[in-house]
Amino acid sequence: MPTDNARPILEVRNLQVAYGGIQAVKGIDLHLCEGELVSLIGANGAGKTTTLNTLAGVVPHGGGEILHRGEEIGRLPSHLRLRRGLALVPEGRGIFTRLTVEENLLTGAYTRRDPEGVAADIEKVFALLPRVKERLHQTAGTLSGGEQQMVAIGRALLSRPQVLLLDEPSMGLAPLVVEKIFEVIHAITRDGMAVLLVEQNANLALEVSERAYVMDGGRITLTGTGRQLLSDPKVRSAYLGEELLAA
Repeated sequence: MPTDNARPILEVRNLQVAYGGIQAVKGIDLHLCEGELVSLIGANGAGKTTTLNTLAGVVPHGGGEILHRGEEIGRLPSHLRLRRGLALVPEGRGIFTRLTVEENLLTGAYTRRDPEGVAADIEKVFALLPRVKERLHQTAGTLSGGEQQMVAIGRALLSRPQVLLLDEPSMGLAPLVVEKIFEVIHAITRDGMAVLLVEQNANLALEVSERAYVMDGGRITLTGTGRQLLSDPKVRSAYLGEELLAA
């Protein structure tokens, strides 16, 4: 839980991203502090996934600043951002289906040169995600969707991130599996990691988040605590599937 005067570990100022002539992200500002779970919600096409991919260095930005602990990182390639502590769990999991679970996990540590530390972190992943340990020598493509999502999270954790960028972790998963995934998310934030969560299930995202941003048409249109946005009539109507009652 961050303190009120905590310095942001990740800060975005006037971020702009374009695909060809289409402006996908139009000058947004956001920040995260250590140990904070922050959600980014909005309709399909709002620019949420583009934002995460840009922060991770997968997509270049056309303007603005991305600051990690006050230092500009927006021109660094993705592998150097990973070394700095930004790890992305992409939409659709992005695991290597022909590799084993163990091999997938180890790809998350490819920038590290501390084998003893990697071994210790693998044990931490097993403690958080015991199903991953049970499937360690199984080909990843044979796993269920929920198991694949756990592998994707475990792989990201092996990079020892300071900021975890999570894109749609509940997509296509059964409710019990989603509950387990969010237990893991809470556990890692308690250890001080910051999490920026993109989640189509806006109700779930706002329930678990300390703060949240609402994105629409490439812009941040609302921000507040998860509780505040849950009770906001505009948010309830647009994103929580509830029609406003006439006064």
